[in-house]
Amino acid sequence: MGWVTNQHCRRWKTSITIYGVAFLCSICFIFFTPIISRSPNHHYFVDMRNLFGVPNTLNVITNFPFLVVGVLGFVLALDGGFFNTSSRGEVCGWVLFYGGIAGVAFGSAYYHLRPDDHRLLWDTLPMMVALSSLLSSLVAERLSQRIGLCCLIALIFSAFLCVAYERIYNDRRFCMMFQLMFPLAIPVIAFLCRSKYTHSRYWFLSTGIYLLAKFEGATDRNLYRLNKYTISGHSLEHLCLALIPILLAVMLIYREHKFQRLVDHRDRPLRD
Repeated sequence: MGWVTNQHCRRWKTSITIYGVAFLCSICFIFFTPIISRSPNHHYFVDMRNLFGVPNTLNVITNFPFLVVGVLGFVLALDGGFFNTSSRGEVCGWVLFYGGIAGVAFGSAYYHLRPDDHRLLWDTLPMMVALSSLLSSLVAERLSQRIGLCCLIALIFSAFLCVAYERIYNDRRFCMMFQLMFPLAIPVIAFLCRSKYTHSRYWFLSTGIYLLAKFEGATDRNLYRLNKYTISGHSLEHLCLALIPILLAVMLIYREHKFQRLVDHRDRPLRD
């Protein structure tokens, strides 16, 4: 009984430390950086070819992998028996994650057909929902189901607030901070908190791919010139990001319990 109590205290201390550090970093980012307004250059992509009558063709069609992976992952996560999960909090997080990935396909394709400030919302929000769900799934797995569900609700609510703030005040700092938080928080939680599953390295691989994708997007023109104007860095960013839900699906399918965890009444398995 004392061991279980100590484990709960350790989890709460870890979660409070992580949230406290994240909050302090957020405050510093907001107070020590100038307002970052939307710019017309944000909607300029180097590859603007019109193939088959589709504007910005490659930037549009490279969203198709998100649709395939998102729908398949959503169905498998909703089934509850194909992915190796042990609590409803984990299942809820993964269902919303793959649902968000499917939403990215529609939102990003819609935006790239005619990039502007009004359509940017539909490109940004689904990805922020997917990232929120991903982080909450990790928290539910490493800390507890209750903390994971609270994290899910708080992050999705924050995602909507960040998008609304950007639209109203023309300030992208909160959205940028929100998206930059995840490649920092996920490896920290995965490293500090012990996992009950195998295949934990997939969390770090996914973080590395996310950072690589962001690098490709930032070097859009240079990569386009480097590969002799075949595919732009932004299109490569789409394809690279689509690898993340594939990797995580492989992890969910093949991972196993490393040890039998004591399950309390707040974190019950889906089936006996």
